[in-house]
Amino acid sequence: MALIFEIVYHKTVVDDDIPHLSKLWKEKVRGAIETKLTTHPDLFGKPLRHSLKGYRKLRVGDYRIVFRIQDTRVIIFAILHRSIVYRTLHTH
Repeated sequence: MALIFEIVYHKTVVDDDIPHLSKLWKEKVRGAIETKLTTHPDLFGKPLRHSLKGYRKLRVGDYRIVFRIQDTRVIIFAILHRSIVYRTLHTH
């Protein structure tokens, strides 16, 4: 039986990132989270380096979902366009 990971969203993702997505991208992102991050976040998420070491990213089209795995939880810290995601994370 596969382990199911609990998805936890950081407050800024709920307040800022998700509301700015179009309906189409909200559906695509939700689908990727439900199919990939709840089952095998370590396989689908690529590790980040340097100052973001310990975080992982999942690519969904031009958007990136930045997250961390803690035990059986996946904590999502950002869902942003690839052109700004890493620059935005460095300012937090």
